[in-house]
Amino acid sequence: MRLSLSTISTLNASFGEDVDAYAAAGFDAIGLWEMKLPEDDEANRDALRTARLAVSNCIPTVPSFLQLAIPGMEGPADPEERADAICASVRRLARYEPDCVLCLSGPLGGRTEAEGREIVVDGLRRAAEAAREAGVRLAFEPIHPSQHDSAGFIGSLAEALGVLDDLALGDVGILVDTYNLVGEAPAVLGAAVGRIAGVHVADELAQPAPGVRTLPAPDGHSATLVETLRAAGWDGTLDVEIFSTSDGFWSLPVEEAARRAFASVAALRDQTEP
Repeated sequence: MRLSLSTISTLNASFGEDVDAYAAAGFDAIGLWEMKLPEDDEANRDALRTARLAVSNCIPTVPSFLQLAIPGMEGPADPEERADAICASVRRLARYEPDCVLCLSGPLGGRTEAEGREIVVDGLRRAAEAAREAGVRLAFEPIHPSQHDSAGFIGSLAEALGVLDDLALGDVGILVDTYNLVGEAPAVLGAAVGRIAGVHVADELAQPAPGVRTLPAPDGHSATLVETLRAAGWDGTLDVEIFSTSDGFWSLPVEEAARRAFASVAALRDQTEP
């Protein structure tokens, strides 16, 4: 398994600082948040090649078809504008040859579930076509139930797969986030292993707070799900993705954060090896 760190995990560092710190810590890959990418894609790609970092999972600047209710990440309100932005990001991020570019539903924001689903379905069709044209895999991410009203109303593996199956989008994968899928039975995840395009790993805090995550622990939910995936034959990239607070993981210097994340996910990989 390759090991990766998503750049949201070191929110306050620049892209260049991320690249240097992640490579120095021992990571094989980097998960790109487009909002942290400088405009010069060729220079960015040169930096990644020099650091010998592959690209795992990419997150568009506008990641959801419905407007987020997360301070600082709301983006435009109009679903049409959001779908346009996602398609443009898919085309841009494809240049980095990632494992996948992901998207999510977003919250209903006062709409009925039928209204929200119609918007998501239309957006997924468009994003899937953009991904095919760009030669990159699109992935759809179900969101933690506690963030139903802030990040995504589609919150289970079955719901996400159901949307894709209804659209006959067999080439669109699932982005598994072990934090988001904390309530999923491992057997359900194992049965869906062939549909998985990427994996984010993080655990809940001892005293859970919506959206806030901690590094995966040897006895945590991430370890159980990764062991299930390994047993089912999955051997992709483990991409650590940490959302934190100004006095939590996000307060660490980028070098220290990268070292801690690498130690955590390397232990997770090693303990789940067959």
